[in-house]
Amino acid sequence: MSFAGSCGSREWRRNAFEFQMLYGVRRDLQRRLAAEGFGVRVYIPFGTEWYPYFMRRLAERPANVLFWLRTSLRLGGGLG
Repeated sequence: MSFAGSCGSREWRRNAFEFQMLYGVRRDLQRRLAAEGFGVRVYIPFGTEWYPYFMRRLAERPANVLFWLRTSLRLGGGLG
């Protein structure tokens, strides 16, 4: 990830910010950022409006749908 790379090269304090990512989307990147010392917050929508929120996040970047599907199939789960 170029942003993370540039943050490290500019000697930014890695604990001055965090990456926030939706559960199941780019788990490989989440692990890599955490291993490099960046704060990573993985979140799961919940409550009565979780499904519309989840769909909006997926719609923001169509590739996220593929990430979610691959993860769901690999873990043997889905939305329910």
